[in-house]
Amino acid sequence: MGDFELRVPLERLGATAQPYRMAADDRQRAALAARYDLIALERLEAVLEVARTADGAVATGRVTGRAVQACVVSGEPVVAEVDEAVSLRFAVLAPGEEVELADDELDVVPIEGGAIDLGAAVAETLLLALPAFPRADEAVLAGVRRRLLSEEEAAAQIERDRLAASPFAKLKR
Repeated sequence: MGDFELRVPLERLGATAQPYRMAADDRQRAALAARYDLIALERLEAVLEVARTADGAVATGRVTGRAVQACVVSGEPVVAEVDEAVSLRFAVLAPGEEVELADDELDVVPIEGGAIDLGAAVAETLLLALPAFPRADEAVLAGVRRRLLSEEEAAAQIERDRLAASPFAKLKR
């Protein structure tokens, strides 16, 4: 990941949950916004409790943030507030291993290099919590629609432009 990283070696974790507070700085938020194709990422924070388990680690807590996405209809900015409860299980997976997960294991994150990356997990949680198809409110869309051309108007404008670009258009004037 690299953009927002907090790697915690498993040997530093105990069976008793430890608190972790995270907040992305300006550079990290800009990098994540570019990675996730956001207009802006104004805030990304997490408060987690992390504990070691027999097969890895568990992290529970909250991820909060504020992102600005482009409306899928108009391209206008749409603000999304995220306040997501998170419950992750970190586990060691063998390379190429296919794992059949039960319903209660949908949020399993692989452990790589003997450490868990809380930052990457938090950033991915934010991404998954954002609307897949953000839409501006109807008042904004109505304003955009007033500026759009119908197909007939667009075709007529293209024809006018084509005729104006013709060398014979200058002679005609």
